[in-house]
Amino acid sequence: MPRKPNSSAETRELLAVMLRPPRTWRYGYELSKQTGLKSGTLYPLLMRLSDQDLLESQWQEPERPRKPPRHAYKLAANGLTFERAIAASNIPSVVRRKVAGATT
Repeated sequence: MPRKPNSSAETRELLAVMLRPPRTWRYGYELSKQTGLKSGTLYPLLMRLSDQDLLESQWQEPERPRKPPRHAYKLAANGLTFERAIAASNIPSVVRRKVAGATT
């Protein structure tokens, strides 16, 4: 049975990035660069959110020959609803503050 979704700072950061735009497939490496999360935090979080049906995930074939397939993620409908609930709670994430142009 999947865990109940949490609204940790890391979860909020990841979901805030996944909202831009919300239904776009993204790779873990790209998400790591955009959020600043280390792989030991990011990949378990991606797996948990996928298990909770907040993210969709799939293996994508490589764009170039002799490269391995890559796991890609995008925000699911449940994830969009969950992120909006977090946003409505007025708990800012580091990413939201950066996007808004705040310096603190």
